Amino acid sequence: MKLSSFLIAVLAELSVVYGQECDADAPEPIPSPGPDGRYTISAPGIKAQFIPYGATLTNLFVKDKNGKDVDVVLGYDDAAYYPKDPGHPVYNAIPGRYVSRIGKGTYTIDGKVYKTELNDGENTLHSGTNNWSFRFWNVTALSRDSITFSISDASNSSLGMIGRVDASVTYSLKNSTWRIQMTAVSPDNKTPVMLTQHTYFNLDAYKNPATPLVWNHTLYAPYSKRFLEANQGAVPTGKILTADPGTINDFATDPTQLLGHAKNDPKFQGNCGADGACEGYNGYWLIDDAPKDAVVVSLASAFSGIKADLRTDQPGVVFYSCSWMDGSAPVKSTQGLNSTTQKVVKSSCIAIEAQDYPDGINHPEWNRTSHQILGPGQTYKWDSSWTFGLV
Repeated sequence: MKLSSFLIAVLAELSVVYGQECDADAPEPIPSPGPDGRYTISAPGIKAQFIPYGATLTNLFVKDKNGKDVDVVLGYDDAAYYPKDPGHPVYNAIPGRYVSRIGKGTYTIDGKVYKTELNDGENTLHSGTNNWSFRFWNVTALSRDSITFSISDASNSSLGMIGRVDASVTYSLKNSTWRIQMTAVSPDNKTPVMLTQHTYFNLDAYKNPATPLVWNHTLYAPYSKRFLEANQGAVPTGKILTADPGTINDFATDPTQLLGHAKNDPKFQGNCGADGACEGYNGYWLIDDAPKDAVVVSLASAFSGIKADLRTDQPGVVFYSCSWMDGSAPVKSTQGLNSTTQKVVKSSCIAIEAQDYPDGINHPEWNRTSHQILGPGQTYKWDSSWTFGLV
């Protein structure tokens, strides 16, 4: 009886010690978001907030010329509204697994034709209406200045996107810089993979009493003289054009040139297609011969004094000047002169999306298919950053 009691005591002690060792090796649970549903990270000169839906950035605070914190990206006050929004503008989210348009909703891999959902006229946009910006991602890591979201995308969960894809995005902050790093693998099948961070900016945060529009921002892309010609549906035709200095699509010549430098040109209305209905920009500019870690796009506003510099490992960038914003969405309470009545109107923001060539899987003449088709044994990587300073 005494021996049994002794063994029981020893076993109990071992159980405690073993349990403590297991607990020490176990990962710490991810803290819950704040009361507003957002995860917040920060670093000197910058603060960012996120939600799992779409791995979305909801707020990005940087310093203006007066040293005040300004929220420079679009979004909603209510984090719960993002999945309810019928317009779904992909505010600062990660669409995927293949961003931008797929012409005619078809692509071919190894001689087999795949058909994708036609959710943008006769084309596919961002892989359809179940793309990754409609999904709730998992928070898999969180620290004071970084957060990681992960997603496992089952085969055909977006029509015609075959094979499982596992992906993650890590957002990190350091010294007024927001860095975005993405990876993806497709362990079973070859499949299209092309990602971006679909970030919408208004560097004045809708606080400029003269105008809510972004035509007063400057946009400089010194390595982007060339751009893709697109049809009326914003799908590339295959032709690569060069913008002459001072023309509508030139952002490579003058670092002080306004985004709206050509808004009085009769061709400005309809410059981005839709049979004349799309005003301004919704196209892709190539980044040619940029040195490593060079600033490839600079967006700035004299009103706020804020400048945003993009560095990226991607071969080009989409500029979309918000022509389809219809004035129904409210401005956030962190923005605007009177956010109870102010709305997000046409041409009042610009989305800047670093990525590979749109519809590149259907244009082998560009030699981008090897960069846009991911298969077993390969890893897709994407790395960009925005550094904020003053004009």
